[in-house]
Amino acid sequence: MHLTSHPAWDSLTDQAETLPHLSELFEVDPQRAEKFQIEAAGLFFDYSKNLITEDTVKSLIELANAAGLRDRIDAMFRGDKINITEDRAVLHTALRAPRTASVKVDGVDVIPEVHEVLDRMAVFSNRIRTGEWKGHTGKRIKNIVNIGIGGSDLGPVMAYEALRHYTDRSLTFRFVSNVDGTDFAEATHDLDPSETLFIISSKTFTTLETMTNAATAREWSLAGLGGDASAVAKHFVAVSTNAEKVSAFGIDTANMFGFWDWVGGRYSMDSAIGLSNMIALGPDHFRDMLAGFHEMDEHFRTAPFEQNIPVLHGLLALWYNDFFGAQTIAVLPYEQYLKRFPAYLQQLTMESNGKHVQLDGTEVDADTGPIYWGEPGTNGQHSFYQLIHQGTRLIPCDFIAFAKSLNPLGRHHDLLMSNVFAQTEALAFGKTLEQVEAEGTPSALAPHRVFEGNRPSNVIMGEKLTPAALGRLVSLYEMSVFTQGVLWNINPFDQWGVELGKVLAQRIIPELESTGEPDLKHDCSTNSLIRRYRKMKAL
Repeated sequence: MHLTSHPAWDSLTDQAETLPHLSELFEVDPQRAEKFQIEAAGLFFDYSKNLITEDTVKSLIELANAAGLRDRIDAMFRGDKINITEDRAVLHTALRAPRTASVKVDGVDVIPEVHEVLDRMAVFSNRIRTGEWKGHTGKRIKNIVNIGIGGSDLGPVMAYEALRHYTDRSLTFRFVSNVDGTDFAEATHDLDPSETLFIISSKTFTTLETMTNAATAREWSLAGLGGDASAVAKHFVAVSTNAEKVSAFGIDTANMFGFWDWVGGRYSMDSAIGLSNMIALGPDHFRDMLAGFHEMDEHFRTAPFEQNIPVLHGLLALWYNDFFGAQTIAVLPYEQYLKRFPAYLQQLTMESNGKHVQLDGTEVDADTGPIYWGEPGTNGQHSFYQLIHQGTRLIPCDFIAFAKSLNPLGRHHDLLMSNVFAQTEALAFGKTLEQVEAEGTPSALAPHRVFEGNRPSNVIMGEKLTPAALGRLVSLYEMSVFTQGVLWNINPFDQWGVELGKVLAQRIIPELESTGEPDLKHDCSTNSLIRRYRKMKAL
């Protein structure tokens, strides 16, 4: 059934229209904070400053039950092929399951395979970290360049930046994703080819952007290593499943690390796609991150919905998206190391739930896929918070913070955290015209200084940003996205929307590179742009 026809949907519609102001909700219930806080899986989740009552939560959970969320959770963890448009299981959770677990896909337990790859990654990482692995000229590898795009880049980049405190600082890490040649040029401009290792991350070893950059990396390396093609095997490894193409490139398939079709790209940072992270962090820290993932996975799998952080987080996102018309969600990490976390979430959330048809192919009857965006810490306060506080759009916010700094410097962390608490308080309660006037503000200026408040926010807080904490945080958002997808009855695990542009680009490439005037058969705008580009390029 369509959830919009469920009685709970009607109830939520009524509640959204009649809810008191947050200030009133707190005033009438002094215990409100305790009622809407959860501590589980190493994280503290305060959702008391949301536009909700206990009845709202009850109605949202009724929707979740009507959508069969519990059965869908069990099916995912069990290895059922819930990605129906690609006939695949969805088992990123198996990537961080312990050796003692058992998860079967088509009758085969995949856990031993997962740990076999992790063990091989650990051996290889230690060879790089200890200097045992030598380049073609006998020099130690000091630079690691990961070449990938989408999930093969965003996850590793985010995790490297998030956990830089724990990385080996004697090694330099760079990440190349954009097919724009500037990305490669800037990543390698100060590197020595004899000390540089490239990790080519492409499941099929055919991704246009990745393989274009890989070919350029190969040329760059050989140009600096005397042109001996055998050098490729000492300076390139692959994260791929296409042994034939990997070997043809010149990479020793013994240094090819695979993963499986039940691992979606945006859910792959804890697979072999994270090889650069394991080299940077070391195998122990990488496994700590996996343990954090697993801890939140298990909380999501087993906790009742009333006490389930990812479920409630996902239901709140749906609440604002579908009942308040909120088109965006701001993710605001008050932790500088998480500066790439909002960018990572953009793929996780919007590639997953940016869908317009249900599992049966019929049109959805509610808005899906809110837009996620954000910047770290107090930077955002001096940038876009004005719009959140006094603009005309409702923008729910996630504040992410940690009680302890990895770099304690005097008062810095207390000042940082004071802003977390102050911003959520200001968003919730605002400042009335009477309060502004009571401060002696001239009447002509008073309206400009009014804060309506009633702006919702979550606070997600941990003790310290450790590898395990990052794993917990990423799993929380993965499962929140899954929760939303189940209620909208869409498939969060395919991405057909990225295909059309790729296909058209393949048609246009030879038209741009043709020495003669191509026979263009696009629309008049595209034809005009192609001709203008060719003309400008020839000048």
